[in-house]
Amino acid sequence: MGVPAVLMLPLVLLGISGLLFIYQEVSNLWSKSAVQNKVVVITDAISGLGKECARVFHTSGARLVLCGKNWERLQSLHDALISVADPSKTFTPKLVLLDLSDISCVQDVAKEVLDCYGCVDILINNASMKVKGPAHKISLELDKKIMDANYFGPITLTKALLPNMISRRTGQIVLVNNIQGKLGIPFRTAYAAAKHAALGFFDCLRAEVEEYDVIVSTVSPSFIRSYRVHPGQGNWEDSIWKFFFRRLTYGVHPVDVAEEVMRTVRRKKQEVFLANPIPKAAVYLRTFFPEVFFAVVACGVKEKLNVPEEG
Repeated sequence: MGVPAVLMLPLVLLGISGLLFIYQEVSNLWSKSAVQNKVVVITDAISGLGKECARVFHTSGARLVLCGKNWERLQSLHDALISVADPSKTFTPKLVLLDLSDISCVQDVAKEVLDCYGCVDILINNASMKVKGPAHKISLELDKKIMDANYFGPITLTKALLPNMISRRTGQIVLVNNIQGKLGIPFRTAYAAAKHAALGFFDCLRAEVEEYDVIVSTVSPSFIRSYRVHPGQGNWEDSIWKFFFRRLTYGVHPVDVAEEVMRTVRRKKQEVFLANPIPKAAVYLRTFFPEVFFAVVACGVKEKLNVPEEG
């Protein structure tokens, strides 16, 4: 006698759950083997995303070089990592002071890293500086500082470490960019310009170093949201709607981006666009229907300017 139909659905769900569990475990083991004993440099490791990348790669057995411009916060991250890790399976991270907006110190940092480990297997360019405001109110000095931090800093460090990768015929460079490297958003002219420039540089570099088996990857999330996102006060239905609407349209969590960076390294993917449906639709709209996109954005700016500011 066959299995009653009423039992089939639970059995199927149980089987699917088991397969997903096995896949996840195999994927985790694969991720760890992909970076185990590898020298991984992470810039701006003290940011929200930088910390999550450090956690993911450290637990996978990478030899981390954590870069940041605040020594106390670097030390705090270092202590947090080693306090929860198995010392028999992980390496003590190396800490390096680095402010990518100060181009003059980048070469010395690259030399320090190479003198320590002899090579760099994976470079994660994560550092970023943001500014928001009308273009005519942003000084040229600030424009230059944004460009140094978001463009000249990452490419200077990349150029300093690239010859070592080319000579060894192995390595991977990951640029953590932003949706604004693909489309411009009002009141972020300097930031968007730097992100466009960085994406253009690494797209060109990808083709140049392919013959040396050096992988260049770009991971472009939309806005990275904070760790805690709570619905607003008031009617519970409105609060739930606002919460899910924000998740749908805007930010991605730092943990999700860090895990995507790990997958990108493991699978050697060249480009990843990590965003929810509405930002993705905006990119396609900008590509195929630019006039419509420009009109929509312009309307949004007009509405914003017509709203009286508080105070």
